[in-house]
Amino acid sequence: MARRGRRVNRGRPVDGIIVVDKVYGASSNEVLQRVKRLFNAAKAGHTGSLDPLATGVLPICLGEATKFSQYLLDSDKSYRTTMKMGARTTTGDREGEIVDERPVTVTRSDVEAILQQFRGEIEQVPSMFSALKHNGRPLYEYAREGIEIERPARTITIHRLELLDFDGDECVFEVDCTKGTYIRTLVEDIGEALGCLGHVAELKRLKAGPYTEHQAYSLDELAAMRDDARDTALNVEERIEFAELSGLADELGRDRMEKSQSERLKELSRARNKAGDRVIDGLLLTQDSAVSDWPQVKLGETSSYYISQGNPVQVPQAPTSGNVRIYGVAEGVEGLVFLGIGEITDDGLVAPKRLIKG
Repeated sequence: MARRGRRVNRGRPVDGIIVVDKVYGASSNEVLQRVKRLFNAAKAGHTGSLDPLATGVLPICLGEATKFSQYLLDSDKSYRTTMKMGARTTTGDREGEIVDERPVTVTRSDVEAILQQFRGEIEQVPSMFSALKHNGRPLYEYAREGIEIERPARTITIHRLELLDFDGDECVFEVDCTKGTYIRTLVEDIGEALGCLGHVAELKRLKAGPYTEHQAYSLDELAAMRDDARDTALNVEERIEFAELSGLADELGRDRMEKSQSERLKELSRARNKAGDRVIDGLLLTQDSAVSDWPQVKLGETSSYYISQGNPVQVPQAPTSGNVRIYGVAEGVEGLVFLGIGEITDDGLVAPKRLIKG
């Protein structure tokens, strides 16, 4: 006989992108799992790990938006970091043990002069304390075991490297860079070039792709907005009733409550949850915001149908190459809607690449 277990809540279908302001110490996966619970989402994914040491912008994709997470992973990033000069650590940041120390005799002018060699296209050896994998294991696991793995240098581009502040043995930089740039490695390399060594004391991501810190919410803010909406969804009498029934459910268990009491508790819970969901759902950014800098094409009803079936279509005045956002006609919806992304074929047609479910 099959074992009867508790019914698993697989979450609700919710689509969009929420920009989280990650706090110090939290892993990207911890943030992802909490967001998934906050939204009671059936599906969620992040857009590339942000170091636990770092704070700031971490976009989380929900539902159909997860189809575009790879493009955010590949996007440019911006950071603000504080470099502590005078010491190198095992991890390249303040959490590691100091392995070498040198006196700090550099001036602001010295720092300004050395930065030029780190702008533009440069070669960088990834940190051992990175999530890059070797034989299926992230490098940081080897590093914690004291094992050094040879890493080939990679080409990255530093679009902007600006010194914001200089105070004795600390420098504050802002960095705009391509994907795969390791700020702790950049800081270590700058410290080595200055001759005084250095490590990351603080790190904040300001921007990931099109998303900025001004669009970000902390997990506590999201939870508070959801809970406030739940609390105000019921009138005073209903709140009292909900508290009494919840207490009874905790005491007896829902299975032992009277059917009318159990049904009423479900009804009040649904009303609360619906109000909470409505508030935080309203904060979600649209799926096409992930590729907002791509050119767009607009399709009529017939072309929309064919592309939804996986067929390339001809679009007048479409770009001649590259990726595009596709907008078209969807059944039961007025106006043009985002259908997904496509690419221009060699013969100039728009071919579907990743389409979303209507």
